[in-house]
Amino acid sequence: MVSRVDRGHVANWWWTIDRWFLAAFLTLMGLGVVLSFAASPAVAERIGLDSYHFVERQIVFMVPAVAVMIGVSFLSARNIRRLALVMLLGSLVLMVAALFFGIEVKGARRWVSLAGVSVQPSEFLKPAFVIICAWLFSEHARQPEIPGNLFAMILLGVVLALLVAQPDLGQTMLVLGTWGVMFFMAGMPWLWIVALGAVGAAGAFAAYSFFPHVAERIDRFITGEGDTYQVDMGREAIIRGGWWGQGPGEGSVKRILPDSHTDFIFSVAAEEFGIALCFLIVALFAFIVLRGLKAALREEDDFTRYAIAGLVVLMGLQSIINIGVNVQLLPAKGMTLPFISYGGSSLVAMAVSMGMVLALTRRKPVRRKPDGFLFGATRTMPAE
Repeated sequence: MVSRVDRGHVANWWWTIDRWFLAAFLTLMGLGVVLSFAASPAVAERIGLDSYHFVERQIVFMVPAVAVMIGVSFLSARNIRRLALVMLLGSLVLMVAALFFGIEVKGARRWVSLAGVSVQPSEFLKPAFVIICAWLFSEHARQPEIPGNLFAMILLGVVLALLVAQPDLGQTMLVLGTWGVMFFMAGMPWLWIVALGAVGAAGAFAAYSFFPHVAERIDRFITGEGDTYQVDMGREAIIRGGWWGQGPGEGSVKRILPDSHTDFIFSVAAEEFGIALCFLIVALFAFIVLRGLKAALREEDDFTRYAIAGLVVLMGLQSIINIGVNVQLLPAKGMTLPFISYGGSSLVAMAVSMGMVLALTRRKPVRRKPDGFLFGATRTMPAE
C-alpha cells in the first residue's frame, strides 16, 4: 500500500488519480479478455487458425495498452497537448499513405503495415484530434483575436476528407458528432448549430447517394430486405441468451456469426452471459461518460473541460453505435466496442484516450498559506 506521506511520483500519482475511472477501464479490459475466450475460437477455427489465436493476440495487445494508459496518465496537460500534436501529425501522414499503399479490406484502405503489424491510423487520430480541437477552442475563448474556432473547422474538414476517402463513414460520423459536442460547449451560436446541422444532413444524403454500400445498409435497415444475415444472427444470439445466458462456452449462434469477436461481441456476451452482463457493460460506459462530464463541468480551465468532455463523449458515442447495431437500432456499421472488441489499434488507441482522461482529471495538491487559508488551484485542476 502506498503511504500518504510518500512524495514520490508513483505515490503522488496514486493519491491524485481518479481510481473509479481506473477501475472502470480495467474492468472493461478484463471483460474484453473474457469475452474473447467466448467469441473468438469459432472465428479462428473457421479461417484455419489456432482456436485461441485471437485470444492470445488480445492479451498481447492488452499488456502494452495498460502500460500506455498508465504512462499517459502521469503526463501534465502541457505534455498531453504535445503528445496529441505528434499523434495527430503522424496519423494524418499514415492516413494519406494508407490511401496509396495501405492494406485493402472489403474495398476500404484503412490499415498500414508497420514492422509487420497492421495499424489503423484513424484510431489514433481520434484522441489527438479531440485534444488539439480542445486547445484551439480554449485559445479562442481566452483570446478572441486568435481564430481558434476557424482552425478547428479547417482541421475537421481535413480529417473528414481523409476518412471519407478511405472510405470510413462510421468514423466520420463519430468524429463529427464529438467535434459538434465540443464546439457546442465552446459557445457555438445557434445560427452555427442550424448551419452545421444542415451541412450534416446534406452530408448524410450525399453518402446515401454516392456510396452504394451505405445505401444498401440503410435500405436493409429500413426495409429488412436483402442480406441481413449477420444482424439477424446477432439478434438471435441476444434472444437466446435471455436474462442469465446459456453459460460460458454454451452459445451456439456465435459459431455462425462472422464478426462475433469484433462488431458483434456484445451479442455473444448476451448469448453466453445474458442480458444481465449487457446491462453491466452499458452501465460501465454510462458511468464513464457521466463521471467524465461531471468532472469537466467542475473544471475552470477551458482546455481541460473541453478535452475531458470530448474524450468521454468519443468513447460513449462509439459504444452507442456498436451496441445500437447489435440490437438493431442502427444500420450495420463496422465499429468496435471500446476495450472489449478484438483489435490492437482500437485497444491501444482507446488506452491512450483514457490515459489522457486519467491525467486531466487528476487532483492537484492543495497548497496552503502559513495561516491555513487555501490559495492557488482547486482540488480538481490537473497538474501542469
